[in-house]
Amino acid sequence: MSVVQTTSPAQDDTRRRGPVAEVFFSLLRSRTFLVGFAIVMFWVACALFGEHFAPYDPLADDIINALAPPSSEHWFGTDQIGRDAFSRVIVGSRDILTVAPLATLLATIAGTALGLLTGYFRGIVDDVVSRILEAFMAIPVVIVALLAIVALGTSKTTVIVVIGLSFAPIIARTVRSAVLAERELDYVAAAQLRHESALHTMFVEILPNVIPPILVETTVRLGYAIFAVATLSFMGFGIQPPSPDWGLSISSNYGMIGGGFWWTVLFDALAIASLVIGVNLAADGVHGAFND
Repeated sequence: MSVVQTTSPAQDDTRRRGPVAEVFFSLLRSRTFLVGFAIVMFWVACALFGEHFAPYDPLADDIINALAPPSSEHWFGTDQIGRDAFSRVIVGSRDILTVAPLATLLATIAGTALGLLTGYFRGIVDDVVSRILEAFMAIPVVIVALLAIVALGTSKTTVIVVIGLSFAPIIARTVRSAVLAERELDYVAAAQLRHESALHTMFVEILPNVIPPILVETTVRLGYAIFAVATLSFMGFGIQPPSPDWGLSISSNYGMIGGGFWWTVLFDALAIASLVIGVNLAADGVHGAFND
């Protein structure tokens, strides 16, 4: 007597899908990811097209209407020299969404290369590089950034490089842990038996299999990079005037809170918070998709 095994349509569909498709459909089912992605995409749209639908020029001052409270004419009020706060919040997303992603990309590239190097070679290479990375990680990012910016000068490029290299050791540690596990598997031994070069084994054989933790770590670091850029701008060492950058706007106007002009700071702070929350929600969704 033969037994006929049947599978449900859902099981058949799952079998037809590859790992990339599985992650994609898992993300589509994740409300956390979709909400975070929607928030981030809103600010990306503002960064790309904000000047086209901002009601006023974000750099144009109007002393007569300085410190006007929120109204139908100025939805978020005006700052101390009469610039429209709503227009500045919309357009102010551009700089932070340029600097933070580029810094995160630099951190990911450098951290992945270092993680592959230390995880694959181990031994003296791992010991020396890991101790250097731990030394960098022991110093707060803001302190490293301030020292570098004072030495090199203030510019967007400097901020990108400093934040990127500051976050690289954290990503390197994550990649190293993943590579150590992958290095013991049979496909790596097979590549070594074929006398493949170390670079080929690391970047062609191992790297594709450690992409999930790299993507998760990248999305997490992006949230921290946004906060770091805003912090440096607030301290006067990041993005410089006359940019409507959120951190810079808070720095310029936070002294007005004591006079009751809360709107000059509130909406920029909410913009930073919403973007960081959106990135973190998306990161949680990505992490969940790779762990399903």
